Amino acid sequence: MLVGALMCVAVALVATALGLRFPVVGGPVFAILIGAAIATAWKLPERFIPGVRWCSKTLLQWSIVLLGTSLSVQEIAQGGLRTLPLMLVTFAVVLIVAYVVGGLLGLDRDLRRLLGVGTAICGGSAIAAVSSVIEADQADIAYALGAVFLFNVVAVIVFPVLGHAMHLSQHAFGVWAGTAINDTSSVVAAAMSYGRAAGSTGVIVKLTRTLLIVPLVLFYAWRRASALRAEGRRVPWVSILPWFVLWFVVAAALNSFGLIPAAAQEPLHQLALFAIVVALAGVGLSTDAARIRASGVRPLALGAILWAAIALTSLAVARFLNLG
Repeated sequence: MLVGALMCVAVALVATALGLRFPVVGGPVFAILIGAAIATAWKLPERFIPGVRWCSKTLLQWSIVLLGTSLSVQEIAQGGLRTLPLMLVTFAVVLIVAYVVGGLLGLDRDLRRLLGVGTAICGGSAIAAVSSVIEADQADIAYALGAVFLFNVVAVIVFPVLGHAMHLSQHAFGVWAGTAINDTSSVVAAAMSYGRAAGSTGVIVKLTRTLLIVPLVLFYAWRRASALRAEGRRVPWVSILPWFVLWFVVAAALNSFGLIPAAAQEPLHQLALFAIVVALAGVGLSTDAARIRASGVRPLALGAILWAAIALTSLAVARFLNLG
């Protein structure tokens, strides 16, 4: 397993360096692209597969747990709960659009789910969490991640321009960015470029939105268990229950109660970010190029529709709730 894991680390190091050079794109995007390019040009030997698979699944789960160490229940309670109705509305709208429009486009159920949760919650982390429970195909995961990250890049460039054109306040823009942009790094990049106050608001809203991963993954775990029972199969609760999500909550609680030393928080956060890049390199290396080519432009079209849906819904509901 070590050979494949080391390959993922090597790809992640290159992707991280490129991400620092081109921060608008970011290391996670480069990791997927490089991994996918390698998988397309070169069939991985069998000895690489176990390590690549471990990184793309197990390591990805533990990297999500590490992200929990940067969450604070106190901050969320103070600033995030006010925007919870907004996030729930946008969450529902995106999932409904993903189901209906994705069905009309002829996309399979898992890819619709992954694009929906990736857009509605927090990009790669949500896709990773849900895919580990529903056992999604690696090609679906890679395509969903690629589509979501593509529109993250677009959002970082377009959102500040649109915000100034609409004369949004710092707080209003932070709420919009935190609700409508998928990846945390992209939220920070867009909101901070708009202003310091917008950045603070955007981060708090985004952290609250991230917590929607927990009930969503628990729901999908319950659905899968119910389906197995209906087929007369024994329910493997140990493998179905998303234990990593529970540890994610524990990590956030430890941080909230001050049990994680302040000096350790930044190193843990950086470790989590690098672990995600390593894991996404594994996802890229697991890409089935033939399957993606067969999918065509339909998943990308759905990603664009979902991105527009969450951006417009967020603006409209925020105005209605007077969150600006």
